[in-house]
Amino acid sequence: MKSDSEILRIQAELKAKGVKYCTGAYVDIHGVPKGKFVPIDHFLHFAHGSELYTGYALDGLGQSPNDDEIASVPDLDRITILPWQPEVAWMPADNSFHGEPYEINTRVALKKVLAEAAALGFGFNLGIECEVYVVKLDERGRLQIPNPDDDLNKSCYDIKRFMDRFTWLDKVSTTINDLGWDLYSLDHEDANSQFEFDFKYADALTMCDRYIFFRYMAKHYAAQEGLLATFMPKPFPEKTGNGAHFNMSLSDLKTGKNRFACDPKEDPRGLGLTPLAYQFIAGILKHGPAICAAMAPTVNSYKRLVRRGLMSYYSWAPVFNSFGTNNRTNSIRVPMGGGRCESRNADSACNPYLAATLALAAGLEGIRENLDPGLPQEDNLYELTDDQLRARGIAYLPQTLQEAVAAFAADPFVEKTLGKGLRDEFITYKSEEWRQYHQQVSQWEIDKYARLF
Repeated sequence: MKSDSEILRIQAELKAKGVKYCTGAYVDIHGVPKGKFVPIDHFLHFAHGSELYTGYALDGLGQSPNDDEIASVPDLDRITILPWQPEVAWMPADNSFHGEPYEINTRVALKKVLAEAAALGFGFNLGIECEVYVVKLDERGRLQIPNPDDDLNKSCYDIKRFMDRFTWLDKVSTTINDLGWDLYSLDHEDANSQFEFDFKYADALTMCDRYIFFRYMAKHYAAQEGLLATFMPKPFPEKTGNGAHFNMSLSDLKTGKNRFACDPKEDPRGLGLTPLAYQFIAGILKHGPAICAAMAPTVNSYKRLVRRGLMSYYSWAPVFNSFGTNNRTNSIRVPMGGGRCESRNADSACNPYLAATLALAAGLEGIRENLDPGLPQEDNLYELTDDQLRARGIAYLPQTLQEAVAAFAADPFVEKTLGKGLRDEFITYKSEEWRQYHQQVSQWEIDKYARLF
């Protein structure tokens, strides 16, 4: 906690910039930001956690109606003045309870595992690839592609369709750079009206904070044009899904050196990874099905994790709990040049704090136990038969949210990492999500069965 004099100095700086209100944005179990807005004149109290919340009013915070309130404690080292509303300052926040960090909070959980990594001398670097659809809603609430000319079967990297959405893309890109995130690439993605933004990796806490803000920002600028930026993992059955691939590495806290990187000639597997990196990957694979529940946390997520589905070509999405070379049919890919690993399970609906917590904890376990992931998979795994996959020791990832939650619940590693309270909250809410979905009658069922018999 900063001293009162430091807090008052920050308050004066914000006032000088025209800030009138501030919010400490913590997230619920789904990764959706929540918070109160406090006038800048009350900044000192706000910084000390003055804002109290009835946890029972929110999803996944583990409270009953009779419990005392939780507080929100803003992170004053990560203040963002809203570019489109400079009267408002946004800060990521943690929850506390009776003056102590509240363990049923995913940002608090990530900070706890980051501290465990730091005790071993490691920092955790993370880059998240931001994929998003820009759509419009018709009068019945159905999603539609707003640009009728964006209709190519394979629209990936298409310049004309990219430029058709230039106004929105430019607003988002300019804001990313104005915030100092260092955007280095953006493109029209594989599906119609789907786009990707890639900015420089950062420490995991910073990157997760940025991803939460990115989703909010992208929606704001789309709404200005009467459109919806959707982070639904699979909005259209015949198009690719929205990933949020996690690009991960460990650094040396003293030197900043990438502990995953080496000359490919020094790596017997030839991928440019150190033994430490392979141990980290092996840890993630060991707990792959359980981690998948956090990286792909919705019913809709598992419409994305398919080989092909209703598409005319492969989906690019991971189906197998495997690792390999620069090969997008593995759930863990090692990009060309090595030095990092990419988890392709993560989708755009994930709570990044929760997913990063489990990925890091599993990787650290792999290091402690000196695990080995085996040889990298180089083939197109989509084309292998089940017998061929079994012969290689490759298992499927969960194929439904129900399977994923069952794997999450069955793995003792989850409770060890998150604590019983956070573990149980995730299971409760995601089990109920599956139950409600499974009891709905869809239009597909009506079309298929109403006249069949």
